[in-house]
This record gives sequence, C-alpha cells and structure tokens, in this order.
Amino acid sequence: MAFDPESDQPSRLDRCQRRIGYHFQNRQLLIEALTHASGAEHRLASNERLEFLGDAILGAVVCELLYERYPQYQEGDLTKIKSAVVSRQACAKISEALGLQEFLIVGRGMAASQTIPPSLLADVFESLIAAIHLDGGNDAAKRFIEQYIGPEIELAATGDMGGNYKSLLQQMAQRDFYSSPSYQLLDEKGPDHRKCFKVAAQIGSTRYQAAWGRNKKEAEQRAACNALAEINGESPQYISD
Repeated sequence: MAFDPESDQPSRLDRCQRRIGYHFQNRQLLIEALTHASGAEHRLASNERLEFLGDAILGAVVCELLYERYPQYQEGDLTKIKSAVVSRQACAKISEALGLQEFLIVGRGMAASQTIPPSLLADVFESLIAAIHLDGGNDAAKRFIEQYIGPEIELAATGDMGGNYKSLLQQMAQRDFYSSPSYQLLDEKGPDHRKCFKVAAQIGSTRYQAAWGRNKKEAEQRAACNALAEINGESPQYISD
C-alpha cells in the first residue's frame, strides 16, 4: 500500500529510512526515489532518472565486489553471477522483502491496486541506490549495495539454490528489528585440510542457535537458517552440539 505524500510523509519517511538502514541528509532525494511517474507532478519529478543512475551504479559496484572476492573466477563466471544478482527479479525480491511497497508514492489508480508490479519494486531499489550515492557518496552506496546484494552474490557464487538464509535473515532483521545480523565464530575443530566451524547468528543482543559447517560460509548459512526458525517459533534445523 502506497502512502499519501501530503498527510503522513514525515513519519513514513522516517520509517523507510530505518527500514533500509540509511538516513538522508537531503530527504528530497528519498522522496524522489520513492515517487513513481504516476504519482509525480511531471515525469522529471519521478524516480526514472534516479533509476537510470542507480542501475549503472549497481552494476559497477557488483563488478568490483566480484573482482575483489573471486580472484580465481574467469570473466565468464563473473558475468554469470553478475547477471543473476543485478537482475530485475533480484532487485524486486529485495524491495518486497524490505516492504518498500509501503512507502511508494504512486497515482490514485495504482494506489487502489492490491499488488505492486515487480518492475516498479525493482525500479525503487535502483532509485534508492542512486539517491544514497548522491546524498552520501560512493562509499555509502557501496555499503548499501553490499548489505543487500552481498548475500545474493554469495549464493550465486556457490551455486547453492536451496535457499539463501543469510539474505532472508538480513532482510527480516532490517524490516522487523531495524538492525543487521552479525555472525560470531564460536569454535573450530579438525585438521587444516578438513576444518569445521561453529557459527551463531546474532541480532542486537539476541544470539541464536549455533551451527557447524564445513567452511565458514556454510556455517553462516546454517546459523542464519537456525535464527529464522527461532524467530518464527520453530525448532532449529541444525543442532550444534
């Protein structure tokens, strides 16, 4: 459900900033990023120009992250991962998980609709990237992208399509607790060539059931899975002891 920019803008903008984990110095940039063409007084007041810029920034930052993280990967492998994580589908999924549809400024016809098109959700994510870049600079935009796209990169790079629990936990924590999860390495065992790691996910002061993994990334994914289960009132899937 989109909001009325006239009646409840200040409180909604504050909630939106807490939700995405970034506070704007120039709030007008946030308003522009959230404004669809149908809700703008004219096309230049919509998020279309920001979306154009954000798409380019997203691609460049993801390329840099991939280049730095995977020095052993060839160009074709890097291209495949990039295509997956900067896709419209991926951007729309992150927007929906963050509940950004709640903050969109759209025309009355679209506001009356029960569903927001995925293309619009993808646009607003890219627009926010550009708005953060203009408001806080390159580093702020890179941190924002890495926060939400980083787990998707990890999933695509490992080829694990079973479920990206770290990404889901990141989105849930930001949406429901206005915080980001951290991962605590609690123990490790075994010889160097067959070492296992025990990791626990933590949100704020709450630490969730730890999990063992054959490497740190696997342990973090399993720890995130346990945290999601506990938050939802279910039993952890991976028992650490």
